[in-house]
Amino acid sequence: MLFCLVLIAVVVLATPIAAHALSDSGQKANEEAGAVLFRDKGCTHCHGEGGIGGPKAPALLGIWNNKLLTPAKLTDQIMNGGQKMPPFSDSLTDAEIAQLVAYLRARHKPVPPPLPPGSPSAQ
Repeated sequence: MLFCLVLIAVVVLATPIAAHALSDSGQKANEEAGAVLFRDKGCTHCHGEGGIGGPKAPALLGIWNNKLLTPAKLTDQIMNGGQKMPPFSDSLTDAEIAQLVAYLRARHKPVPPPLPPGSPSAQ
């Protein structure tokens, strides 16, 4: 995994203009996928719609500029849980956790598309 990240960084740094556009679109895609996961994996049950907070868990809106809540700390929290939060390492892939972190770190959080009519979460 670390090798892949280093390789990606080398490629990105070697082609700044194209890589910037690629990383922006890739980042947006991860944020959008994270928004869908946040809704579909039940995060809204505790953290509220869009992460506004709820009676069971804190708001997650200001995470984008919180220097203490690094992507590594968010990943650890999602994987291992803590305080009242259960661990999700058994129910989420590494890619899904990365997408959730991208969504949580997004300054302007994307809104997931509406659920299709008749889907279990839409009722």
